[in-house]
Amino acid sequence: MNLTAEQKSVYDKIIAVVNEDKGGLFFLYGHRGTSKTFIWRTLSSSVRSRGDIVLAVASSGIAYLFLSGGQKTHSRFAIPLNPTKDATCNIKQGSPLENLIVKTNLIIWDEAPLMHRYYFKALDHTLRDILRFINTSSLDKSFERKTIVLGGDFRQILPVITKGTSTETIQIPDDILINDCVDPILAI
Repeated sequence: MNLTAEQKSVYDKIIAVVNEDKGGLFFLYGHRGTSKTFIWRTLSSSVRSRGDIVLAVASSGIAYLFLSGGQKTHSRFAIPLNPTKDATCNIKQGSPLENLIVKTNLIIWDEAPLMHRYYFKALDHTLRDILRFINTSSLDKSFERKTIVLGGDFRQILPVITKGTSTETIQIPDDILINDCVDPILAI
């Protein structure tokens, strides 16, 4: 399978930033079936073929299974389950995980829209803390010189009504609900 022109453009931009070791933040948006996983695998294979390190994570328990060497985000980065705006990941200085993150060239984070912004802040705070001794000139740069590609589909997120009651938060019209639990496909 070959990359389409659009996929090749995305791939080239991300690989150029990885090769220059400048760090960058990208977001790859696409609904199911738009070959995001194919791009993740192509990026991973390219970077790993040079002996460099790619950390592939996903926010959901199923999505990480489709990533080459993938893990759940919480497990890989030791992010607290309920982070606050000032939270950091539970990564100790000098630990094997810290050493792995220092050497990492590319982080791929699939299903990113499913996560609250505090998860990203926790990783950002942690990367700044870990990497501040390596390059003090980039302390003001998000995710501290790492190339990070976030991806996912915003249509998978339900809208939230701030301070809404449970009946206001999700209102599904009765005419589109499937009431036949025995054979829901036939009920459609």
